[in-house]
This record gives sequence, C-alpha cells and structure tokens, in this order.
Amino acid sequence: MTTLLLHHEAACIAHATPAGHPERPDRIRAVATALGAERFAALRRELAPEATLEEVALAHPLAWVEAIAKANPASGLVQVDSDTIMSPGTLEAILRGAGAAVAATDAVMTGAAANAFCAMRPPGHHAERTRAMGFCFFNNAAIAARHAQTRHGAERVAIMDFDVHHGNGTQDIFWSDPTVLYASTHQMPLYPGTGAVSERGDHDTIVNAPLRPGQGGVEFREAMTAKILPRIEAFGPDLVVISAGFDAHKSDPLGSLRFEADDFAWATRELMAIAARHAGGRVVSVLEGGYDLRGLAESCAAHVAALMEG
Repeated sequence: MTTLLLHHEAACIAHATPAGHPERPDRIRAVATALGAERFAALRRELAPEATLEEVALAHPLAWVEAIAKANPASGLVQVDSDTIMSPGTLEAILRGAGAAVAATDAVMTGAAANAFCAMRPPGHHAERTRAMGFCFFNNAAIAARHAQTRHGAERVAIMDFDVHHGNGTQDIFWSDPTVLYASTHQMPLYPGTGAVSERGDHDTIVNAPLRPGQGGVEFREAMTAKILPRIEAFGPDLVVISAGFDAHKSDPLGSLRFEADDFAWATRELMAIAARHAGGRVVSVLEGGYDLRGLAESCAAHVAALMEG
C-alpha cells in the first residue's frame, strides 16, 4: 500500500483572500511544488472530491452548514470575521477540503491506502460547531473522525494537533465526547487564547500541552513524550488523525516557536508507531497552518516523507 495524496490545486487557489493576508493561495502552490519533487513520485495522487453538506454536517449542524454555503458571494469578498474571508471560490475549496478528509478516511479505513495526506486550504481546526473563525470554515479533522465512526464503525479516534495555534474548534466539537481524544501542542499565549492544561473536557479526553514563546524541538519532543503520546497510546485509537499545521516552524511569521522540519517528521513517526500498534497503521493527516512559504514547504515535505515510510 502507498500513501495517498488528496489535493485540488485549482480549487484551493480560487479561494481568494485580500492582499497581504497570510492564508493566501501561494501556500498551496508551495506545498504542490514541494510534493512534486522526484522523491515523492511514489505518492498515489487523487483530486479531492466535494463533500456533501450532509458529510460536513457530521461535525457541524446542517442548518449552519447551509448558512455558510448561502453566504458564499457571487463576486467580491465577504468578511465572516476579522480574518476569515469568503470569495466566489471559497465554497468549492472548503467543500473539497472536507471531501478530501472524507475520501482519505475511506481509503485508510478500507485498506486502499496505508495512510493519507490532504493538501488543501483553507485550514479547519479553528472552526467550532457553529462558528467560522481563524481562516477556518469547516473542521476537516473533526469531519474525518466522525466519518470514520459513522461510516466505518471506528469506536475511538485520536486527533493530534501540532499547529502553533490551539485548535479551539476541534476541542469545542469533541469536548463532551468520550470516543474522541483531542491532543494539542501549541504556543501559549497566542491566538485564539484557548488550550490551557486545565481544559480537559467532560471525559478527560482533551489533552493540552502548551509551549512558551521561543521554545523549540527539544521542548516539543519532551511534551509529546511525557504528556501526549502516552495518552494516545492508552486510548488505543482505531484511527489517528493529524491536524498538520506547520506554523510552529522557526521561520513562521504568525508564531514564536522554533521547530525544525525534522521535528514534524519525528512527531509523524511517533504517531504512526502508535497507529501501527492499535489502528492497523491507519493515519489521516490534514493540512492546517503554515505561513512562511519555505518553512511550510520543507516541513510539509518532511511530514509526507515520514508518512511514506509506513
């Protein structure tokens, strides 16, 4: 089996943001260029399909999903919040982002792929049940987890988020759900202001390991080894979902952590090892943040290369 890459560069580029906005089409161009290198020739590549509104509603109320779809403009830009923007191409991009998560889950849960990476924008982990924010509209990691449960009978899903920003949306969606463990390393203090160690969920299935500004790979690996990996191991997931944000890279303008590309590769291998012991190796990864183009490309390449080792 191979690693599956789900992407749709044209749809991602068509999601427009204002000049100077960090979540810009060049992000996906950088990822596409990096994953076009010869060492990624063995990737199985498929275009991301559009999710149905009902599939998106696995993680969000259907009425809210429909309202987002109706808000998509025919022209110009619509500001959903201070930094979350819709353009005429946004709806297709976010539906294909969710569709990539669904298709990736289908592939790994049926054994058609060893693991999968969804190279799509915009990101999703700030999207709460009924709130679009932080560049995010639909929560792709949450949709993947719910699809694995409802379509494929997964009893427990673990979501690991190593974006520099805390995934408040994913935490919100699964706060009261004992069947999904959400774990996050992130910079604190930083947007969106959530992610304290004390935030543990109704069933102790939220695991936050915040890092201080200026900390890097050493502290990240210590937090993962001491606080997060043992919890995921004990949870015994049937699927591991990765919210793969690369804005903890030392070059990223939106954070102050000091990760190197190899830190993301290390974390990927550790999560794959847990998946191999408990989940038949099943890993679905979805792209989140990463706003320095070179850092994003290098980190994404390191992450996908590690996935291909599985």
